[in-house]
Amino acid sequence: MAVSKEELLKRLSDGVLEMEEDDVVEAAKEYLEAGYPAFDGIMEGLVDGMNRASELYEAEEYFVTDVLLCSDTMYVGLDVLRPHLPEVSSDAKVKGVIGVVEGDTHDIGKNLVKIMMETAGFEMIDLGRDVELQKFVDVAKEEKVDLVCMSTLMTTTMGGMETVIHLLEEAGIRDQVKVMIGGGPISQKFADKIGADAYTTNAVEAVKCAKKMLNIA
Repeated sequence: MAVSKEELLKRLSDGVLEMEEDDVVEAAKEYLEAGYPAFDGIMEGLVDGMNRASELYEAEEYFVTDVLLCSDTMYVGLDVLRPHLPEVSSDAKVKGVIGVVEGDTHDIGKNLVKIMMETAGFEMIDLGRDVELQKFVDVAKEEKVDLVCMSTLMTTTMGGMETVIHLLEEAGIRDQVKVMIGGGPISQKFADKIGADAYTTNAVEAVKCAKKMLNIA
């Protein structure tokens, strides 16, 4: 009796949440052997588990160390599923730059968004954390990106996002890129106030939103 897709997705998600690497590898292999699409396994299985872990962290039920272990478990699952994603030709790839703004070193959410975007076929240039604000603009210009993604978990560094938008304007490329922001203290109201194109609450939403903004099926 074949195991249902839903059951395997739940095992992937639970495995990430419970930091069970062996379970995740086993479930990922079974999932592929059953012929289910790798993309769904990543988005609705592994990432779902990571989103649940992030929620527990925000509710103060998980510590940073727990979230990092969940993240490690997700990467183990990604190693199994990612080679089975359909190839996207490099010409067709939309390019984005992503980073955590200057003054902030919290990068779990940013890493998650990067993984999801890459899984969905975007080419992402990862600037890392505590990124000097001008660097977002310099790289966006040099690499001719379509998307600028910024995150922060701290209220004290939120203003940096607005600075980057002004710098993009000064560089004359603001109308050539879409700016997407996210992170704990960020809201739609803040995004509207600083002139960002989009605010998203998690990695799955970020992918949907980016595709919609850039008219990608």
